[in-house]
Amino acid sequence: MLNRLTKAAGVTGAAALLAVAAMSGASAHVVVEDDGVIDSGKETHAHDEQQHGDTKGHLEPRSSGPLSVVGQTSLSNVVEGKIADVGVHKTTAYLAAWGGQTCDKNGVHVVDIADVTDPKEIGFIPSKIGSYPGEGVQALSIGTTGFTGDLLLTNNETCNATTGVGGMNIYDVTNPAAPVTLMEGYGDDSGSAGATNKKAHEIHSVFAWDAGDRAYAVIVDNAEVTDVDIVDITNPRKPALVAEYDLAETFPTILQPGMDLDEVFLHDMVVKEIGGRFVMLASYWDAGYVQFDITDVTNPKYLSDSDFKSLDPEAAESGLQVAPEGNAHQAEFTADNRYVLAADEDFAPYALKGTTGTGEAFTSSQGSGTPALEEGATLAGDSVFGGRACNGDALPAAATAATQIVVVERGLCAFTEKIANVQGLGYAAAVVFNREGSDGCNAALSMSVEGTIPTFGVAPREQGYALFGASYNDAACLAGDGSVQAPIALNKVGTSLSFSSYFDGWGYVHLYDAASMKELDTYAIDEAHDPSKASGFGDLSVHEVATSAKDASLAYVSYYAGGLRVIDVETTKVRGKLVPSIVEKAARIEDGGNNFWGVEAFQSGGKEYVAASDRDFGLYIYEYAPVNQQQP
Repeated sequence: MLNRLTKAAGVTGAAALLAVAAMSGASAHVVVEDDGVIDSGKETHAHDEQQHGDTKGHLEPRSSGPLSVVGQTSLSNVVEGKIADVGVHKTTAYLAAWGGQTCDKNGVHVVDIADVTDPKEIGFIPSKIGSYPGEGVQALSIGTTGFTGDLLLTNNETCNATTGVGGMNIYDVTNPAAPVTLMEGYGDDSGSAGATNKKAHEIHSVFAWDAGDRAYAVIVDNAEVTDVDIVDITNPRKPALVAEYDLAETFPTILQPGMDLDEVFLHDMVVKEIGGRFVMLASYWDAGYVQFDITDVTNPKYLSDSDFKSLDPEAAESGLQVAPEGNAHQAEFTADNRYVLAADEDFAPYALKGTTGTGEAFTSSQGSGTPALEEGATLAGDSVFGGRACNGDALPAAATAATQIVVVERGLCAFTEKIANVQGLGYAAAVVFNREGSDGCNAALSMSVEGTIPTFGVAPREQGYALFGASYNDAACLAGDGSVQAPIALNKVGTSLSFSSYFDGWGYVHLYDAASMKELDTYAIDEAHDPSKASGFGDLSVHEVATSAKDASLAYVSYYAGGLRVIDVETTKVRGKLVPSIVEKAARIEDGGNNFWGVEAFQSGGKEYVAASDRDFGLYIYEYAPVNQQQP
């Protein structure tokens, strides 16, 4: 779940996740916080600091349509931004307490929702110290030769490189009030077999399914970002990695060459039994949404995939002609398997175009907590090398011209520390390029950073070197351990840089025909198309879609600061043909604003309810009850 990058060509990439995807000239969706206690290379769902504070930090409360809050509860040890995904099974909700805000009290809140009007927290499952769950919180029942009962699966990412572990966790929650740990930290280790704890790669999400005589889980590998890793969990105490494959290599037709859609990696997935076969629907970022038959987990068979149009269709509704951004984040089938509803997550409402003095594209995005270039604004000046700029390092001299841009390299300390050390020296802006190491080099990252001057990054290391005429070797860089600094003299003046910005909206929802994956319609909240709401109102991107099990046309959408939205797929006759479209049926933003991450529909007492995880509060339970669907 994850700020997204802005590409050099002006296309915003993004969400998430993942350790860095090494790619030249393209933006990975990873957001890096720093290189200190909070380990680098993790996605953050950064949002406006005033989300539940000053009225400038969120949208005004609103309520439209027959959508009401029936229950809610705050959770223990919650600080702003601490709550992540939510999963529901039977009469229990499970909410992740993630480590993107604080690196303690991470794990899963267990909430009894048997009485939807009075949910109660009944327990907390702690993560390993230095690790945390985020997107991957799923509970399900399985019945195999190795286990019969209810399982909870969660992912592990790390907020402390020394103590944190990777892989997935599996808990027996047959009695939710007394969960039993069956396995912690199991995942891939780049070898032929799986590994546990410190050897296992961090994972961003996990999804499990019962295949009859066997049960499986698929995990998102943060180190091998294009991989689909399949784990046999028939005996959840002894999971086994049984398959891994790269969808871009296995099904190369899913790619769209020539469209600047080269941030290709697995972000999320669901598996559903359809027509006697198990179908995986994978959200594969810039490659779109991919369906394939996974009945035989060692032999995936391509079924269909989506394509992004040459001009963004949702932006076009507001008169914006911009290139597509990709950002395939999460998707679900409708109950009748007729449609797919999918969420493209994008935290960057302004696209950024960067060029060098020689006219070459320069890849970077705008730092999360530094002054952003407003629509139509341009910033240009000569680059000056500022070293690593950590406390104790030799720092660059003061700028000799008000237009100069200081360029520093990632490594050792937090981005905010680097910018604090250079922002008082008279530079117009700062740029950060990547460090050496397997999670650095030519990966382009978005950046969580605070400062008083515009800050752009993280750019590929090779681009940073090129500004100052330094020789770059990608193989040597990837083999490094992050300790070697760039061979560029402090205060060296390099080529000029220019950055310009334009408004292109936030992330939104797609409607696809499930058989062909042809796009039928798109949907976004009104505020996501309003440049006056581009800052100061929280994140206005979609995060997740949850389809109804009772009404095949209905879905519920978590829209971060946009609150909870209810949408319906309606068909109208146009020129003799039935044309489906997405129609908003209800919306809800509570007093003080909301900041929803997860959303899941569930059944209780013959009615359908919606669980939504508010990142700053805890659990909300909603009911959508139009008159023609109300239960007796």
